[in-house]
Amino acid sequence: MTTLAILTAAGSGTRLGRDLPKALVALGGFPLVVHAARRLAASGVVDSLVVTCPAGLDAAVRDVVAQDPHVDVPVRVVEGGSTRQASVAAGLALAGPEDDVVLVHDAARPLAPPRLVRRVVEAVRGGHGAVVPGLPVADTVKRVAPASSAGGVERVVETPDRAVLRAVQTPQGFDRALLERAHARGASRATAEGLAATDDAGLVEALGEAAYVVAGEESALKITTERDLQVATLLLQEES
Repeated sequence: MTTLAILTAAGSGTRLGRDLPKALVALGGFPLVVHAARRLAASGVVDSLVVTCPAGLDAAVRDVVAQDPHVDVPVRVVEGGSTRQASVAAGLALAGPEDDVVLVHDAARPLAPPRLVRRVVEAVRGGHGAVVPGLPVADTVKRVAPASSAGGVERVVETPDRAVLRAVQTPQGFDRALLERAHARGASRATAEGLAATDDAGLVEALGEAAYVVAGEESALKITTERDLQVATLLLQEES
């Protein structure tokens, strides 16, 4: 049995302020999607890779990922959808009958290390059907009610115990059959209620199934803003 990794790279990345999709923004001379693909391949536990891309850019993404000498696993590229959930579903549709474990990873987390990929896959193969990496939350977190005044003042409803909170990262790993079932239900809900999930583990939880957390990595940060890109540049320099 094999492990398929779906690498989502279909986002626009407008908050980075660039005139190209986020996944193609350069970090240390290579696009973010290439960094992410390299680390998935280097884990030694990923057998094939499906990359989701913006409409019309499948050839460009295929060129930079499939031809990279450090990505030594089969690569397929498919156009993503209008939401992350739709993009993951497009990648999942390409899973073969031998793919019993599926990873879902974001190109926006280009420095997630190979050891993290292995940790997630090992947990899934150890009998946990849905596994996410997470980091302890350092800040005190407040749950608030919607602002009720023009000044935007929000009322605190609850202060959760941060000891039991985790900031979730990717790659997230799943038993393939469970993820397909979760996406089928999620697609029905998105059609009926106009709601699309931003987290695949959340789709599994909506089925009433358990999701599990393994230790995350500081280097698996998500690049959203220019400052995030600068931090990633420093982390990349520390690797070399």
